[in-house]
Amino acid sequence: MPHDYYETLGVSKGSSEDEIKKAYRKLARQYHPDRNPGDKQAEARFKEVQEAYDVLSDKNRRTQYDRFGFAGAGARGGPGGPGEFHWGGGPANFEFQGDPEMAAEMFRNMFGGGGGFEEILGGRPRGGRRARPETRAEPEYEVSIPFVTAALGGSVPLSINGQEGAVKVRAGVKEGDVLRVPAPGGGHVRLKITRVEPHPFFRREGNDLVLEAPVSLSEAVLGTKVEVPTLDGTQLAVTVPPGTSSGRRLRLRGKGIAGGDQYIEIKIVVPPAKDDRSRELIEEFGRLNPQNPRAGLDWS
Repeated sequence: MPHDYYETLGVSKGSSEDEIKKAYRKLARQYHPDRNPGDKQAEARFKEVQEAYDVLSDKNRRTQYDRFGFAGAGARGGPGGPGEFHWGGGPANFEFQGDPEMAAEMFRNMFGGGGGFEEILGGRPRGGRRARPETRAEPEYEVSIPFVTAALGGSVPLSINGQEGAVKVRAGVKEGDVLRVPAPGGGHVRLKITRVEPHPFFRREGNDLVLEAPVSLSEAVLGTKVEVPTLDGTQLAVTVPPGTSSGRRLRLRGKGIAGGDQYIEIKIVVPPAKDDRSRELIEEFGRLNPQNPRAGLDWS
């Protein structure tokens, strides 16, 4: 028997959607397999958190879970398979997906034993035949994925109604994208990328990457070479020309996302003058190289 979904996320039954989402994001970051490589316990915990959020973030599934427990939550989740039952319509506009016997038992508990299952729903069979099942929309699940997975593509662990597996996402996906992917256990589901986790030092601009590179004052004035990382893990030597200012970008063609570029954004780090001699040298440099960087500005 799975854990109570509210307990899994550490929230109360009356929690708001924002509170549930906040709790999920915190736990998903904590137990994500990319942050706990080889830790089976963390992987299992991550799947429990994902399953709980899949149910509690869906208003219909959450309502059924609150009323019927795990049977109600399972009735809405996942693509159909042999032996499943789907019934919609009738005066109550009630819809159920799941095992037929589970459905009958649930409705007997709700409405009593008389009248028959089809009559309760207002879907009386015509000519002795059962009403034709309706076409079901593929369920949608929300996921948070690492920055590198979004940029380069890769596998995302997914648990749907007890079926565990991994789905592939293409390179270059971003927040808000919805992907149709094969579901663990068969069929397809829609996967919505609700969050791409930030990277420690890269930031994304479309399909371009930006990396901030600090340089010293003397390196900026005289020029230098700096070793910088790329997203695929290689290191490249980049030439910083003499006289480079803060904010200047140096381009590495094709080193971004899905054919984009990587930009090295220069940030000059200026030290304080530690003694009188250092101050004299800076003042002399200013006299020998006069400039007014604010010349031409409307507010200067």
